[in-house]
Amino acid sequence: MRSFALLRTTALLTLLALATLALPARALTPEQALAIASGDNDARIAALNTAIASGDARAAVLAQALLDGAVKVRGDRVFIAGADGKGSDAASGAPAAVPDDAEDVSNNNRMRGALEAALAGARLVSSDVAVRRTAVAELAKSSLDESQLALVEKALAAETDPALKGGLERMRATILVASSDRTKRLAAVAELANSSRSAVASLMQERLADGGESDAEVRAALQQALAAVRGRLVWGERLAVVFTGISLGSVLLLVALGLAITYGLMGVINMAHGELMMIGAYTTYVVQNVFRSVWPGAFDAYVIAAIPAAFLVSAGVGALLERGVIRFLYGRPLETLLATWGISLVLQQAVRSIFGAQNVAVENPSWLSGGVEVMSNVVLPFNRIAIIAFAAIVLGGVAFLIARTRFGLFIRGVTQNRRMASCVGVDTRRIDLLAFSFGAGIAGLGGVALSQIGNVGPDLGQSYIVDSFLVVVVGGVGQLAGTVVAGLGLGVLNKLLEGVAGAVLAKIAVLGLIVVFIQKKPSGLFALRGRSAEA
Repeated sequence: MRSFALLRTTALLTLLALATLALPARALTPEQALAIASGDNDARIAALNTAIASGDARAAVLAQALLDGAVKVRGDRVFIAGADGKGSDAASGAPAAVPDDAEDVSNNNRMRGALEAALAGARLVSSDVAVRRTAVAELAKSSLDESQLALVEKALAAETDPALKGGLERMRATILVASSDRTKRLAAVAELANSSRSAVASLMQERLADGGESDAEVRAALQQALAAVRGRLVWGERLAVVFTGISLGSVLLLVALGLAITYGLMGVINMAHGELMMIGAYTTYVVQNVFRSVWPGAFDAYVIAAIPAAFLVSAGVGALLERGVIRFLYGRPLETLLATWGISLVLQQAVRSIFGAQNVAVENPSWLSGGVEVMSNVVLPFNRIAIIAFAAIVLGGVAFLIARTRFGLFIRGVTQNRRMASCVGVDTRRIDLLAFSFGAGIAGLGGVALSQIGNVGPDLGQSYIVDSFLVVVVGGVGQLAGTVVAGLGLGVLNKLLEGVAGAVLAKIAVLGLIVVFIQKKPSGLFALRGRSAEA
């Protein structure tokens, strides 16, 4: 293990030395090397930051060796031990035998943090923007102090990327806000007041709460700056709530789209609709496992393959339900409700028997992992962005099919007047089968989307069936436009109320508002237009 560690150290030192060749060539003196390797921590950190800020490549090599535990001291000389038993002089880099009585250099957690920050600082002047971006992120997480100011200012003077320049400016102000110079503190507070990062608000809060600032004028400036930063952060929190609500509304929209078709067309209260969505989610799980075992190199594409697979499987199950049970119960809503509820229990138990009672994990492909940072306190996950886009695509496809195709014409005709549609030659039984299967297939697509934001289990459908019925009723039975407005509206409203009253009370409040709304407008937001022979 010791030889492996030394070999790793040698490799790291070699790479670091190559990476620092672009820095201005300066010689690290033996006195500087000794000051970095020995003495009290404050003096060591100050000497380290001074050497790094000067652009000394040997200082970065020494810092990495200190982190790897490969530095030894004997008298006033500092050595770096190599993997092959040979060593080098820490100041000049020249080969040098490490004395047997040389002492190891130990570093506590504070010193290790300073070494890591110094190495990140050394990379601030790299010619590679990706390396600089990583260095800025690492340095921002460390405990910054005034000893690193020269390094940050040097990097700031050379930086050309606007985003990185802004990060370095905030870093500089963060250091100066704790400066011993009152004028510098005031200037730093004025600069930090323009920030919209939660870390800056925390920094100013600490300066105010811990008695870190005694000057009355600076404290007043800090309080004003803190109020300004918090004001921007509040807008970020509101944006996050709205985005989360829209993503929840998109899920409800996907679940409710198929229900809007079947309920609006046939008047069937299908309590097994959530289980059809569950079947789509489990189909995604199966497709994922097939790709993992058969085509591991194409694993990231499994979601694309799962979309048609989930649609077809759910549509097939829906066709079996319609032909086997529901066709005999048209016009009998109570019996239909009880029968589909029983079917939902059967489907749940079937899934438990096949896949087990525990949840199964569906992994996000790499292109749906992570997120985009809009503000410091707002990160929009790629998987939820994809769900919103997917819901929009599905909605567009359904709207086109209903409005522009022969099948859609038949659906609209049967919905508005079943007997008249039958009189003009429309096979209403066949349309019922196709429409129910199509609605079940859309529920399966909702299962694909839900599998990307949570675990998949036998009870998955029960979490959304009531909300999806509420979306359909509020939007207007059989109305796609109403389903869209109600789905997104209920999603955003639910998340807004959660922030005020909590999840449980928010659900109760939303349900109460819906009851009041239906009392006032029983036909929903968009009432179905047309005459019905059955009315």
